[in-house]
Amino acid sequence: MPESYNTIAGTSVERLAAISDGVFAVAMTLLVLDIHTPATELIHGELDLLRSLRLLLPRLLVYVMSFLTLGIFWIGQQTQLNLLERSSRNLSWIHIAFLFAVSITPFSTQLLAQFLTFRTALLAYWLNIFLLGTILFLSWRSAIGSGVVKKDIQPSVPNAVQRRILGAQALYAIGAGLCVVNTYLSVAVIIALQLNYAIAPRSFWKEFRREKRLS
Repeated sequence: MPESYNTIAGTSVERLAAISDGVFAVAMTLLVLDIHTPATELIHGELDLLRSLRLLLPRLLVYVMSFLTLGIFWIGQQTQLNLLERSSRNLSWIHIAFLFAVSITPFSTQLLAQFLTFRTALLAYWLNIFLLGTILFLSWRSAIGSGVVKKDIQPSVPNAVQRRILGAQALYAIGAGLCVVNTYLSVAVIIALQLNYAIAPRSFWKEFRREKRLS
């Protein structure tokens, strides 16, 4: 029986990883374009410059948060792709939808940076994170269901990937929910969560102690 187009389309994991890297690179670069140096005509001395830089701090804070967000989700997607033997047409489209969520991150970042005290802006930003996590979770479920995951991975890996996504999304939702108290508190909690996932302190100290024992 001859192969249909849909069974042979979008099967390259390498090409999927390549376009993902490109979209992430552009999105992460666009984030910084919203941060502008102070206008020259407004600066007449050191105090003016320090005052202007202080006003930039909220935008820098949101920029750092979004850069961490994209870095975490890039690692998450690459982890999934590295566990695949091949892709499929449906899985490729799910990842393209994921890249759409990546591409709108500069917009949600700019919205939050401009209206940092507004709960609506914070919730819009969180919805962007929620969309990223949801699509990434669906991509993994689709990969497992379609049988394209590598056969030689440890049995605990599929559940570990799912737990990572679900756990992170639950914590992000709690962080976003704190905006009812204060949006700055909400941003601070989200950044703390991101630093935890980026640095992975428990793994770091476990590895550090292991190296100390070996030495």
